[in-house]
Amino acid sequence: MLLSAAGLWSQATLAAEPQVTEGFINASPAEVWRIFTTAEGYKQTGVAQAEVDFKVGGTIRTHYDPKGRLGDANTIVNEVLAYEPERMLAIRIKQPPADFKYPDAIAGTWTVIYLTPAGDNMTQVRIVGLGYTDEPQSQALRKFFAEGNRWTLDRIAKPYWPKCAKCVAEEAAKADPDTDTN
Repeated sequence: MLLSAAGLWSQATLAAEPQVTEGFINASPAEVWRIFTTAEGYKQTGVAQAEVDFKVGGTIRTHYDPKGRLGDANTIVNEVLAYEPERMLAIRIKQPPADFKYPDAIAGTWTVIYLTPAGDNMTQVRIVGLGYTDEPQSQALRKFFAEGNRWTLDRIAKPYWPKCAKCVAEEAAKADPDTDTN
């Protein structure tokens, strides 16, 4: 058991704690919002296909297999629960893919994505998974999303990483072979 300022915490209390993944993207909140709310943007999260009906009650349908078809058994369907433009998006998996390892554990979970301006063209992204229980399947799902959300956030951020001066010079030299970078 763990002791907190408020008293003893049970294992069930710990299981109910949100799963949080955070990071920074060197892009404006408007650009990061575009990634999470449009079909083309959503492909930056790593999916091969996406269709977004962005409204409360709308869906975000995705597929990781480029040979699959949106609407087939391995389509992931997220429902838009709520949003505040360029600041917060709440979604839940309405339909996991047919081959998903934790279909029973997904019920009762949801995700909230927070976007916070963090300077010129920088956004802090905080992905919060909620609704986990102390059941082994739920805890395995929590671990699955902890790893998956980290991978997704890193994938989104990578194209926006600033390049060092040497890298920029090397790219310019490759584009123009007559340029001397030494």
